Amino acid sequence: MTTIKFKHTFFFIGIALSLLLIVSCNSVYTPKKKGYFKIDFPKHAYQKFDRPGYPYTFEYPVYANVVQDSTYFEEQPENPYWINVDVPQFNAKVYISYNEIGGKARYKVRTKDGKYVDSIGLNKFVDLMEGSYKLTFKHSLKATSIDDSVFVTPNGVNGIWFKIGGNAATASQFLVSDSVKHFLRGALYFDAPPNEDSLATVNQFLQEDVRHLINTLKWR
Repeated sequence: MTTIKFKHTFFFIGIALSLLLIVSCNSVYTPKKKGYFKIDFPKHAYQKFDRPGYPYTFEYPVYANVVQDSTYFEEQPENPYWINVDVPQFNAKVYISYNEIGGKARYKVRTKDGKYVDSIGLNKFVDLMEGSYKLTFKHSLKATSIDDSVFVTPNGVNGIWFKIGGNAATASQFLVSDSVKHFLRGALYFDAPPNEDSLATVNQFLQEDVRHLINTLKWR
C-alpha cells in the first residue's frame, strides 16, 4: 500500500508541474513599470507677501515660508530684497533675486596680476538680461533642452519663462522686469538629486505655484 501511495503522489506532482509549465508557457509576461512613492499634495492656497520696504508684492503658497536669502548661487546677496520661498514639505525652494535697474551693482574685476577685486558700477538692463541667460545656460551640461518663452501677466508685468528638460538641478526659471526700474529673477530648486522622472509630479505641482506667484506679482 505504501508503494501505491507514493506512486499516486508522484503522479499528481507530475500533473501539477505539467500544468504549471503549460500555463507559464502560454502566459504573457508584463514587466512592472518603474514606480515611485505616491505623494499626497495639499490643496493650492495662497497668502500675500507684502513686507514693508520691499519693491514688489506677490502671492505664495500657505504651505511655504519666505526667508531672506543669505547666499545665492554661492555669492553674497547684493541687497536685502533677495529672498527664498521655501517649501519644506517637498524639500524645494524658489530663489528670488531682485535688482534695481540703474542702481548700484557689485562686479568682480580682474587686475593685471590675475586677482579679482570688487568694483562698483550701475545695473544696466542689458547686463542683467545677459547675466540671467548665462545663469540659466549653466545647466546645459545636464539639460536635454532649454526653451524660453515670453509672457505678459494679468498685471501687465513682462517676463521670460525658462523650461529646462533633463536631469538638471532646476526645471523652471523665470525673469520679470519693466526694463526701467525693476528686474526680478526666480528659479525653482530641489534639495535632492536631480531626477526628471521622480520629480516630475512635484515639479508640475510647484510650477503651478510659481506661475501664480508670477501672475500676482506687482511692482511698488
